[in-house]
Amino acid sequence: MKVLEFFNKTGKTAFSFELLPPLKGNSIQQIFNTIDRLKEFDPRFINITTHHSESEYREDEQGVYRKINIRKRPGSVAIAAAIQNRYGIRAVPHIISRGFSKEETEYALIDLSFLGVTDLLLLRGDTRKLDADQLKMDSHLYATGLQEQVNNFNQGIAFDGSTFTPPEVPFSYGMACYPEKHEESPNMEAELFYTKMKVDQGADYLVTQMFFDNSKYFAFVDRCRAAGITVPIIPGIKPIHLKNQLTVLPKVFRSDIPADLEKELRRCKDDDEAKEVGVAWCTAQCKELMEHHVPGIHFYALMATESIHKVASAIY
Repeated sequence: MKVLEFFNKTGKTAFSFELLPPLKGNSIQQIFNTIDRLKEFDPRFINITTHHSESEYREDEQGVYRKINIRKRPGSVAIAAAIQNRYGIRAVPHIISRGFSKEETEYALIDLSFLGVTDLLLLRGDTRKLDADQLKMDSHLYATGLQEQVNNFNQGIAFDGSTFTPPEVPFSYGMACYPEKHEESPNMEAELFYTKMKVDQGADYLVTQMFFDNSKYFAFVDRCRAAGITVPIIPGIKPIHLKNQLTVLPKVFRSDIPADLEKELRRCKDDDEAKEVGVAWCTAQCKELMEHHVPGIHFYALMATESIHKVASAIY
């Protein structure tokens, strides 16, 4: 069953969440602990983020600083397979275009196909930490280029134009969208143009960047529908659990913090109080979304497992 079918099967708001692979050298048990804590809410799928290598300069034995590439987290291929094998829950690895060559992407698709992991989330990825060599590598500049490669792979066309036997089960995929506009979009009209392009080229559904003001999500969905975008648009939600996220989240994710939430967080003396405020706000936010019959709610779970458990306990 494809992820898309979970949104249409029962009419119930689907529960899903996103995981971050453990740092290199740490146990996958961290992943399992999070799933064990949240599986009671019947997650329809679990996303796994993907991370490119990063450059560091280290001093060698001769005292010369040399640039080396370091992968701080393992890839999502093995983790996705482990989740599906252990829990029988649909795993959806992120496939990102920047920081990975087209050839690396092709081999990831081959491995995932062999493992029976056939749902993907296609993203461009964060370009801010790419070095000069990574920016010049043979990768897709945008997620729509990555989308074309996956579409071709489904038809048995390799990235170099050669042909092979198409996979028995083609990949299906979702893509990202931005109710408050991607930081590089000049305006919302351009945002809608590229969002529609993703859907026209085959995206089954869209998952939003995190937001804290439901009115912006509702307005975005209305504009998408008016533009002829009919696929499910899944709200991406994160309960605030640290006091400094009041300034960190707008900086990193370009997500506005509503004035009422900002005032409540400013009054917090510590992270424990901020976590309570975050759970209360997120619970109310999710209840309103469910009253509007959203097809699913996708939670960004990084460091927020307990908060998500409290929210999910209140709404499911």
